[in-house]
Amino acid sequence: MLDTPLPTPPHSPASPSLLQKRLLFRLIPAVTACLLAVGCASPPPARTPGGSVPSSNIPPLTSEQSNSITIHALGLVGTPYRYGGNSPEGGFDCSGLIGYVYRHSVGQVPPRTVSRMAGFGRPVPMSELRSGDLVLFGSASPTHAGIYVGDGRFVHAPSTGGEVRLDRLDGVYWSRQPTQARRPG
Repeated sequence: MLDTPLPTPPHSPASPSLLQKRLLFRLIPAVTACLLAVGCASPPPARTPGGSVPSSNIPPLTSEQSNSITIHALGLVGTPYRYGGNSPEGGFDCSGLIGYVYRHSVGQVPPRTVSRMAGFGRPVPMSELRSGDLVLFGSASPTHAGIYVGDGRFVHAPSTGGEVRLDRLDGVYWSRQPTQARRPG
């Protein structure tokens, strides 16, 4: 690395010279990189640009998991809406609600934005909806989402000033919205 040998310091052998300190600080990043490379026995799961594990790596939901998602989502009805919110204490926006429920019910982390949820899991015909499926609203790119809980109903965090609520897909407003469904796994 250096062509010249390090000079012997004129002071105590326990005290490194300035040149030795510089050399040490140059070696730290290289040694750290080597340790990290050697220490990683297996690569982490691939992630999407949104930071979630791609849906192809997610197993299909069991009926117990679907029920857990449904119960958890229904239990959050009444929680205040907050833009960017992702906890019961701080409130929820629609994607924050979905992420919280999936993470705490089944350990899955869907994408954080509704537009990216359009690629999460696999598409499901609206006639085959199951509890725990995602319902996404919007034409070209979804702008709102909720969790289907059965009997034509879904839980969602609708808007500023509102709160998490239970609505019907065949309601006056929602029945007019372009809708798609996604099933993790």
